[in-house]
Amino acid sequence: MANSSRRAFLTAAVAVPTTAFVLSVTSGTANAAGYQWGRTLQQGASGDDVRQLQIRVSGYPGYDSAISIDGAFGPHTRSAVIRFQQAYGLAADGIFGPASRSKLNSLQDSDNTPIHFTYAEMNRCNSTWGGGKVSAATAKYYALICMWKLEAMRHALGDRPINISSGFRSASCNSAVGGATNSRHMYGDAADLVGSHSFCTMAKQARNHGFRTILGPGYPGHNDHTHVDSGSRYWSFPSCG
Repeated sequence: MANSSRRAFLTAAVAVPTTAFVLSVTSGTANAAGYQWGRTLQQGASGDDVRQLQIRVSGYPGYDSAISIDGAFGPHTRSAVIRFQQAYGLAADGIFGPASRSKLNSLQDSDNTPIHFTYAEMNRCNSTWGGGKVSAATAKYYALICMWKLEAMRHALGDRPINISSGFRSASCNSAVGGATNSRHMYGDAADLVGSHSFCTMAKQARNHGFRTILGPGYPGHNDHTHVDSGSRYWSFPSCG
């Protein structure tokens, strides 16, 4: 995003923990298909396997909402699971059982990223993920959550491509492109989007997928892309009606 005093709102911290979480397998096993769950999950469950689920359904929180990625399966996680199940024509009972696991497994690659997005696409700046506002591991963790939100958004828009023109930036990369001094791009949770949809279509749809900041046409410097991130809540795309 271009540097501007109007973007002071971007200094707020993302509403997920600032320490990185290793994608561990305490309740499942890792294989070529990515993380595998070893039990059925429902409201009241807790553990790393719940956190893994929350990452993957983070794009289904409902309009102007977000779910906590805390390893505790509460009512908001249950609602997100129901929306995920509805999106893919599954029995919408809010229980993460065999059918839901099978569908989610089909949507992830071996590195736990969603099948339509990659770490490389989220980071064309610094392959080490270092030099930003958070540790490299945390930036990569935030980027993973962002990609799963985008996967949900892509499916909602008819499974047509959404491309990322800019994702994580180190401080030096951010400065080189004229980014705001505390741009969310340096945290790893921001993406500038282009693709087969209009920028307005993407900006409007993003409201349903857990993104807190959404900037698009009519906002200074955003007539050629849609920006999304998980920082403070701010929407501005005035040309979209």
